[in-house]
Amino acid sequence: MPKKRSSGDRNVRIADQIQRDLSELIAREVKDPRIGLVTIQAVELTPDYAHAKIFFTTLTGDPRQTQEALNHAAGHLHNLLFKRLHIHTVPTLHFVFDESIEKAVHMSRLIDEANATRAKDD
Repeated sequence: MPKKRSSGDRNVRIADQIQRDLSELIAREVKDPRIGLVTIQAVELTPDYAHAKIFFTTLTGDPRQTQEALNHAAGHLHNLLFKRLHIHTVPTLHFVFDESIEKAVHMSRLIDEANATRAKDD
């Protein structure tokens, strides 16, 4: 007997599809100069698919301005997603700057500095 797919699997599949589609749509369809090179890191969906928290990083530009611009474009991106996704409810999009990479880089620098100081002392 085939195994029934859980709603968790569906949630992950839809989040992954939203991530792929938004990456493409932001690059092609959003012309706001405040948005530089953006990478969508993750998408978290609420269980009812009403809201999606979109975590992003940016290689260029100010992260706060980028977040503001993306949230300003969220309605337009929602409409474009609606045309692509074949689901009943397309979630409301909420963009959040993902600070985890910046924190990791900062920690790496601190470790490098500590190792350099330690090597100099030896």
